[in-house]
Amino acid sequence: MAVPHLKSIKGSADYSVTLEPYIPQLYELPSRLLQVRSLRDLEDVYVETNPLISGLSASIALGFIVLVVSEINRNYSQVDRLWSIVPTLYLIHMAAWAHLNDLPHSRLDLIALFGVIWSVSGTLRRWAFVKAWLIFASIQARLTYNYWRKGGYNVGSEDYRWEIVKKRVPGLAWFIFNVTFISFYQSILLFSFSAVPAYVILLSTQFEPEITTADMLYFSIQVALVASEWVSDGQQWTYQTAKHQYYKDARVPEGFAQDDLDRGFLTSGLWAYSRHPNFFAEQSIWFVLYQWACFASNTLYNWSGIGAAALILLFQGSTWLTEAITTGKYAEYKEYQKQVGMFIPKSLKPYQTPKRQPTVIRTSELAKRAQLKEKQKQK
Repeated sequence: MAVPHLKSIKGSADYSVTLEPYIPQLYELPSRLLQVRSLRDLEDVYVETNPLISGLSASIALGFIVLVVSEINRNYSQVDRLWSIVPTLYLIHMAAWAHLNDLPHSRLDLIALFGVIWSVSGTLRRWAFVKAWLIFASIQARLTYNYWRKGGYNVGSEDYRWEIVKKRVPGLAWFIFNVTFISFYQSILLFSFSAVPAYVILLSTQFEPEITTADMLYFSIQVALVASEWVSDGQQWTYQTAKHQYYKDARVPEGFAQDDLDRGFLTSGLWAYSRHPNFFAEQSIWFVLYQWACFASNTLYNWSGIGAAALILLFQGSTWLTEAITTGKYAEYKEYQKQVGMFIPKSLKPYQTPKRQPTVIRTSELAKRAQLKEKQKQK
């Protein structure tokens, strides 16, 4: 059996029992794949391999692919293209593996299904009772669409922050950074915060095979978080579109105030309470999945939270870099930082634009300006 037969539900969160004995499969998997001669052989390898080991193998392989492609075209945003798709594929992988091994899978289907909420909200009811692993084409459509409309899938598109960092890092150091952090760390991170908690829940189905009320509660929380992320992304997209149009033709679009556009950054809607409400929702979604795994395994905390913790640390670092750049671009941003929390709201009060003191122009200054204009005319 590719997963252990557990004695207690808490055992589903025991690393020494649920993963450590299967690590040798990680080294054996490449040679087994080389011996595959048919689809039947491939299926046998798949069902006989621990699902967490096969998922980890896939993340390592993706790391190699990302590294090679990024070094060939010198574009280091390759892994960004995976963020909106790969985590859900790992969830689907867990559900599919359970199906093929005739294990209880309804809870895993529900976990995979939450990814569907990233798609267009109007498709949710239509697909609600379809097996999540059969509809992977629509999984994560919200994130994928949002990334696409920003130009993320355009040839040559790259995160602007990498361009800034590259200027400050020597060539060899940048290559090492690309190998370790950009390519492999992020690829394994995508696996860690999605597949690992799902694996714990898969094992817990030995004791609780069917969906419970608590499962539906966790699912509902994730739906709410996805909805808030959708709203905040939409608000930001609408504002940035209006701002760039205003900069282009000097006309204030309907529904916007000139002062808001001149400010350069969004401070209304969800952004009046959090400087990055979409980032807060994104981190919370995967933290809730970890909490779901804790509940399923009847543990207060367990090792499957390593991915969610690493994700939160990554957002702390990347958001710090983003804000360091933003603060240098917009004068009012420091005041915004004082009033509004980075992720978690500081208060229930929305952001208040500081009152600007009117500029006092003395009569003598007006006279000097008039004289200067007169001299310029004479020239």
